[in-house]
Parts: sequence; structure tokens; C-alpha cells
Amino acid sequence: MRVLLLILIIPVILLNCGSSRPAVDEGAGPIHAMPNDNQEKAAKNIILMIGDGMGLTQITAGIYDNNNFLNFEKFPVTGLMKTHSYDNLVTDSAAGGTAMACGVKTYNNGVGVNKDGIAVKSILEEAEEKGMGTGIVVTSAVVNATPATFMAHQKLRAFVEPIAEEIANSGVDFLVGGGKKYFDRRDSDERNLIEEMKAKGYQIENFIQHKTIEEVRTDSVKKFVYFTADDDPLTKITGRNYLPYASQMGANFLKSRSENGFFMMIEGSQIDLGGHATNFKYVMSELRDFDEAIKNVLEFAEADGETLVIVTADHETGGLTIQEGSKLKKIKADFAYGRHSGTMVPVFAYGPGSEKFTGIFDNTELYRKMKAALAL
Repeated sequence: MRVLLLILIIPVILLNCGSSRPAVDEGAGPIHAMPNDNQEKAAKNIILMIGDGMGLTQITAGIYDNNNFLNFEKFPVTGLMKTHSYDNLVTDSAAGGTAMACGVKTYNNGVGVNKDGIAVKSILEEAEEKGMGTGIVVTSAVVNATPATFMAHQKLRAFVEPIAEEIANSGVDFLVGGGKKYFDRRDSDERNLIEEMKAKGYQIENFIQHKTIEEVRTDSVKKFVYFTADDDPLTKITGRNYLPYASQMGANFLKSRSENGFFMMIEGSQIDLGGHATNFKYVMSELRDFDEAIKNVLEFAEADGETLVIVTADHETGGLTIQEGSKLKKIKADFAYGRHSGTMVPVFAYGPGSEKFTGIFDNTELYRKMKAALAL
């Protein structure tokens, strides 16, 4: 009998005899995932959120740096996405954005075109053809690679003034980001695209008017643009603060104006710039700002019940690693280099159609899964 008791007790003792306490022994708390009862229904709206340069390590570090919680943890469905471009295992934002927006592989630097440089329709453009509302909110210039892939078609991402012209003619209903100078003080011609857009019914506001986006009234307009900077917006650290509010504002704006639903893309653009600068504080501040936008979007989607929310990245930037000796809110981080890497990126989904986003899939499949969720 004693032998039998020892046999039963010894494994329990061994399991409870760690050499030291874990680095994270507080804050693990309850499971944060939201209920996802409506996932089998058809989605009326999609909000796609892209953390530019945001790999799994950036999210992991952000969670630990924020006392072991970010709103990413609320998503009930997760997956992994391959990011390679047509001509390189390491993509740039133009090719990565094109894959997600248009469902085709293209070469690095190609915007909304296939590998042969031929324009390919984006999901935003297809949504417009079905009478849906469309929106873009970014913390970069709106002519930057990722937002451009949803609204423009150019053989090179460097063609920013032609991209601005396409955006002005795109019909997008809600647009927030930097890059005002590419619309009204152009080098290639004398056109003022802002005045041309106003003639089409747009209400256009900007940072120079000393009116924050929170102060702008949009009650009587169907199309709205807010330029947050003349070129690229400020960093979060130096005072930029519009992303969480503009994300929620955009969702409410589009919902109230489109009976057929809407498609909106929101980008935390400068997570990528922090990685290029190999600046951990820069990355973390941008990630937390993006996470606040996620919080607002999830609150909208939960109340709405017809909105599919997808959060992912175009690629990872910097080769970020969490070093030994790290603790909660005291992360020892290191970067391999200040460029993109070829690692897979996470995908998070909530709402109708979210069950489609599990497993490992290619970034071109993200486009097809979104189309299927909207029955486009």
C-alpha cells in the first residue's frame, strides 16, 4: 500500500517542483476571447485592419509590455498567413497589399497590378460596384503602398502623384490619412485634386484648418476626406492621435450611409517604420495605438452583429526577438535588421464568416475569403 501511495504521489511532487518561478506569473487571468455565435451568418460589412510590419513577435511583445493584455486576445478565431510576393520570398507593402486587396501575386513595388503590370480590380472596387460603402483610414500618406493597392493601379509604388489622381477618382466614401500635398501642390501638373473632389460632392477637411477630426461635422455629406498631414503624419509619440477615433467614426459613417453594407481598410502604418528604425519604443507605441483602434472596431462590430473584423499584417519588419531576461513591462528586445522578413504573420477574425480564417493560407486567399464572406 505504501509503495502504491508513493507511486501516485511522486509524479505530483515532480510536476510542482519547478526550478524557479516563471517570468510571467500574474495577469494571465481569464480567457478574453469574445463569443462568436454569429460566425455562420453572412457578413454585411467587412473591416480589414492591417498592422504594417506587424509580426507575431511584435504582438507578443506588445502584450507583455502592456501588462499581459491587448485587444488582440479578444478574437475567437486565429490563423497564419504566408506573405511572399511573386518574385521574392520577402514581400514589400505594395506586393503584400496587392495580394490582399486584389487576390493576385505581383512583383515587389507593384500597386494593384498583376505580375505583368496589368491592373487588377480590388475588393474595394468590387464592393463599390455592388453599391457598398467604402473607406480607408491610415497613419501614413493615403498614397502610400498599402492604401494605394485598394484604390489605384500603378506599375511602381513611387508613382505617388498618379496614385493620388486615381484616389481622387476612386469613389471611396470615407478617407483619412496624410499626403495632402500630392493632391493640391503637385509637381507633375497644375491640377488641384481637392477642388475636383469637392466638385464631386466630397467634404474635405485637413489639419491646417486647426480643426481636429473629432470637431468635424459630417451630418449632411455622403463622401468625406480628412487630410491629417501634408505628407506623412506624425508618430504616435510626437502627438498623432486620430487612428482609434477615425476608425470608429468611419464605421459609423459608412453604416449610416449604405444600405448595402460597406468595406473599410484600416492600417496601423507606422509599426513598420518603427521596425525599419529598429526602435522598440516606436514599434510599441504604434502597436498600442493600433490596438486601441481594434478595441473601438470590435465594440462597433459586437453592437452591429453584421460586421466581420479581420486583423492581420502585410509582412513582418525588423526580425524582432524577445530576449532572455525579459519581464512584464520590461522587455529586452532586439532586431535582426531594419528590413522586412519572410516570416508568416498572424490573422485574427471575429463576426460573420470568421470561421473561414483559420489554418495556414496564402495572402491571396485573404481576398477570396473576404469575397466569400460578403458573397461578392
